[in-house]
Amino acid sequence: MSWFLPFTLSPAVKKLLEWRQDDEDGKWAEKAINLLIKKLSSKLESIEELQRALENPSHRSNCVTIPRTLDGRLQVANRKMLPHVIYCRIWRWPDLQNQYELTPTDACVTESSKNNSEVCINPYHYYRVEAPVLPPVLVQRNPQGLSKRYSIVPSYLKSQEATRQDETQVHFQEIDCWSTIQYYELNQKVGLPFKPATMQAYVNGYTDTVTKDRLCLGSLTNTSRNDKTESARKHVGHGVQLSYVCGELFVDCLSESPVFIQSKVIARSLGLPLLSVMRLTPGGCTKIFSTLEFSKLLHETVAEGYKATFDLTNFCSVYLSFIKGWGPEYHRQSVNGTPCWLEIQMHGPLVWLDKVLVELGPTTKITSKS
Repeated sequence: MSWFLPFTLSPAVKKLLEWRQDDEDGKWAEKAINLLIKKLSSKLESIEELQRALENPSHRSNCVTIPRTLDGRLQVANRKMLPHVIYCRIWRWPDLQNQYELTPTDACVTESSKNNSEVCINPYHYYRVEAPVLPPVLVQRNPQGLSKRYSIVPSYLKSQEATRQDETQVHFQEIDCWSTIQYYELNQKVGLPFKPATMQAYVNGYTDTVTKDRLCLGSLTNTSRNDKTESARKHVGHGVQLSYVCGELFVDCLSESPVFIQSKVIARSLGLPLLSVMRLTPGGCTKIFSTLEFSKLLHETVAEGYKATFDLTNFCSVYLSFIKGWGPEYHRQSVNGTPCWLEIQMHGPLVWLDKVLVELGPTTKITSKS
């Protein structure tokens, strides 16, 4: 006869559980902390340092590190996440979704860079990223009432008292549904537009059709699909993870094949040609949109008039191709020459731009003879 002893928590785990945030799942937190204790079993001083940090969060503490895994993540029950995200969720922010919401403090000498063999899991060595305050665009009405023009001076350079009565402020407002994602094969739309229900969304090659946070391309049919497209779709695999954090969009390549991205906003901020296409290798991650950078561009462009401002519509979309690239280095010059790709429209900037255009108004009339 075999006897199974009930699972008991070690004193160290019980102690660390005392600081768990109430909103985090208790059983999952127990498993995560138990895994951490095992990894720190040969470094008792690190466990003591972690306890001191949790007991006295206002006091300066040292890094508490564990070895980095091959892909950087830890598997706890049915979740696989980066270690510092796991333990920041347990002890500080239970609503934390991903690493892009965190930035290391000056006290952290290890940080969470992929170049380090160790990763710091001290939750008080990280800040929560906050959304930047975007200055409103000011529209100054023409005294004759014939047209409107925008001031390029951001509101933060003008006090509220100094704002004249003939000016209107157009503010940016974040909206719940941050994006629409449309899937294409060559130049043909396939499937319905996908609107992520969460700030973190996935696009992969599988067939699930009921998950609100992911678009599964494998379930989409296309009677015009050719052999090259069919072959490319088979390599999408885990696809990509899209994370929208405080006005910035990040992509992680989860596929075993590269993805290719075109973002005019990011290209401009880096001083690259607007039509530049960047190649993201498997396991890589990068920022592909910034509302702050778009804000700067909008403030600069409104002085050029309605048409120039309207052209910023093209800056509100990001293009992402699986497997195949395009541009000067490829025989495919346009994204609609690639077998499977996404158009990601950013709702917040589009709505802001629309409000600006309404206030600006076209300066010329279009007639049937023009």
